[in-house]
Amino acid sequence: MIYARKTIGRWIKPLAALIVATVVLAGCATRGPTIQSDYDRDADFNAYQTFAFFEPLGTDKSGYSTLITSHFKSAARDAMEQLGYTYSEQSPDLLVNFFSNTETRSDVRTSPSITATYGYRGGLYLGLPLYGSNTDTRHYKVGTLNIDVIDSEKNQLIWEGSSEGKLNSEDMNNPRDTIRTAVMEIFKTYPTHVTGTAQ
Repeated sequence: MIYARKTIGRWIKPLAALIVATVVLAGCATRGPTIQSDYDRDADFNAYQTFAFFEPLGTDKSGYSTLITSHFKSAARDAMEQLGYTYSEQSPDLLVNFFSNTETRSDVRTSPSITATYGYRGGLYLGLPLYGSNTDTRHYKVGTLNIDVIDSEKNQLIWEGSSEGKLNSEDMNNPRDTIRTAVMEIFKTYPTHVTGTAQ
């Protein structure tokens, strides 16, 4: 019995470490997308009043407007208008463009494993634990979205934002909601509002 208690005691720390590692990995898996942005420090964002969409848009690779493009345009227009800009196809100050991509990636993870040996002992007492590792390969979808805002007169990029994150089956089955959420999150990093609108 004393031997058994000592052996069990040796297992506690490795098992605790394994549990903590599992919790940390699970926490990482639930993190939201990574949002990044950059802008032209010399641009006067308050000087712009109107916007439209770049032609052709980066999502229209097939030469015609897709449903995905329609979802992007609707979400981006709402975001720009919330910032205080006015949509106008007649000589707009700004042009909005976007690009999207979905790809399959693989994640190879190695985790510690513990096994106990009995062999000829026939279970008369606990054997020594053997330490090894398990390798798990997981395939998942990653979606990337880039949004560009361009000074139409100078034909110069003044702001860009991007989002990258894992896509689950719900995201893939509801592209409109997924796109709208991503677009709104990206525009939260926009540097300023139009003069006279709420900050």
